[in-house]
Amino acid sequence: MIEILKAPPFITVQDQGREGHRAEGVPPAGAMDRMALMHANLLVGNAPGAAGLEWALGGGRFGFTDVRTIATGAPGAAARLNGELLSPWQCVPIRAGDELVVEPPAQGRFAYLAISGGLRVPLVLGSRSTYLPGKFGGHEGRRLRTGDQIRLGKTPALRPRPSLSAAQRPDYARPIRVVDGPQQDLFGDEAWELLLSGRYTVSTTSDRMGYRLEGPALTHRGPASLPSEPACPGAIQGPDGGAPIILMPDGPTVGGYPKLAVVITADLGVMAQQTPGTRPQFERATLDQAVAALREQRRVANGLLLSADPQHRP
Repeated sequence: MIEILKAPPFITVQDQGREGHRAEGVPPAGAMDRMALMHANLLVGNAPGAAGLEWALGGGRFGFTDVRTIATGAPGAAARLNGELLSPWQCVPIRAGDELVVEPPAQGRFAYLAISGGLRVPLVLGSRSTYLPGKFGGHEGRRLRTGDQIRLGKTPALRPRPSLSAAQRPDYARPIRVVDGPQQDLFGDEAWELLLSGRYTVSTTSDRMGYRLEGPALTHRGPASLPSEPACPGAIQGPDGGAPIILMPDGPTVGGYPKLAVVITADLGVMAQQTPGTRPQFERATLDQAVAALREQRRVANGLLLSADPQHRP
């Protein structure tokens, strides 16, 4: 069992999200930075989709009652186990009575804690992720509070790894790649130039539903409101007024604002880690490049998974 001794800000239970329910109006939810949580899970020997803890922009404390292994994931996650400093992307054993203190991330916005066996909360529509607007999933459909206790799953059969090499870690230094949106022709001629100029900053009003960008207004050739149509995480909408909004995992499944571009799936975690006030650098990509980037991410993750499988023979 893990006990929340001091709840970090915005802490929830998340996994890789719930797929296949957008037609019913249910967003995927899941980790804002799916690759960070997945890599932390692979470090401790969990399956990639195991549930872990996600929090943002702050620190907290956790206690444990089981013998397990743990790993933190995020570009700048900092933690101390019984006073000893742990590095990001490092797997360590814990014992009953141990205490983990997590500090505000030195880099990035979201941090993750994976525990061998994962968090044993109920499955809702095939996922353990918390969807805060709907008040379901995770632990009672809400953020965790100081004093909450969560049971852990069975110890996994996969071998834990001590750490990840630099080549195996997610790359947060690259530009955020975007592909053409379905209504790019409804924006002014300068819209793409503005988006790629690096002049937008992430607003403090950004959250798990969407990141609002502050900067030059995106002008429209016609109305800024359209009949509602399906929308996905990563879609860059241009509402009336021109301040772009990037939909995130808790964002709506439909929307009526025209979409200039879409952040590719492989780079959604990089976008999620942008803190308020930062200037994300966007780079235009093709659909083929987006597919290739996702395949490369999955190749690295599959390699970690196979190397942790005691039944695997190279």
